[in-house]
Amino acid sequence: MGNSNITIQQRTENFAVRVINAYSELSKRHFDDAGKVLAKQFLRSGTSIGANCAEATYAQSKNDFISKYSIALKEASETQFWIKIMIKSQLVRAQKFSLMQQEIIEIIKILTSTINKLKSHKLITYYLLLITYYLT
Repeated sequence: MGNSNITIQQRTENFAVRVINAYSELSKRHFDDAGKVLAKQFLRSGTSIGANCAEATYAQSKNDFISKYSIALKEASETQFWIKIMIKSQLVRAQKFSLMQQEIIEIIKILTSTINKLKSHKLITYYLLLITYYLT
């Protein structure tokens, strides 16, 4: 965290490893069915972020890339939700998950910024094509 020199892919891979480690610790505890479901949802969404960023690496088009990053963003938002719910339901202590909370916020910011930049560039290109079309 705090290292702006690593790529979003590296960052989401590192985050996925932290999610897996946290899930492993959680799975050692005895929870009711609700606790088990929360932990599994956290594992699923937390590891999916990096998987979608990895898929984006081999996107077939800019739209495909934006789509993969958008899915990663949704998964990051869901992961943030599960962290909050696990803390509020006292499944985990806020102190243990504070760094993970900070990291997911940073990942969300990076993904949002990247998507917005790509979409705005796409709109500019579209308008330039329209202007060119109508001027010729």
